[in-house]
Amino acid sequence: MTNNLFIGSLSYNVTDAQLLEYFTKAGKVISAKVIIDRETGKGKGFGFVEMSTEEEAKKAIKELNNTQLDDRTIVVKEAKPRE
Repeated sequence: MTNNLFIGSLSYNVTDAQLLEYFTKAGKVISAKVIIDRETGKGKGFGFVEMSTEEEAKKAIKELNNTQLDDRTIVVKEAKPRE
């Protein structure tokens, strides 16, 4: 397992800062990035969070998957490595 997490079903209004703040519940966050549509400037509904340790990443999956962020139930799982 890595420290990188995929976050799905995000509200289109969620910002990088909100994502980072939300995931600090599980531990130290290295980075939090909401993927933005270039044409509209709005979020695409998913993003990525990097936790400082593998243990914190596992804790984030366990504690934050299927929780509410900005009135949406989010999905938190291990991010697949880029090919």
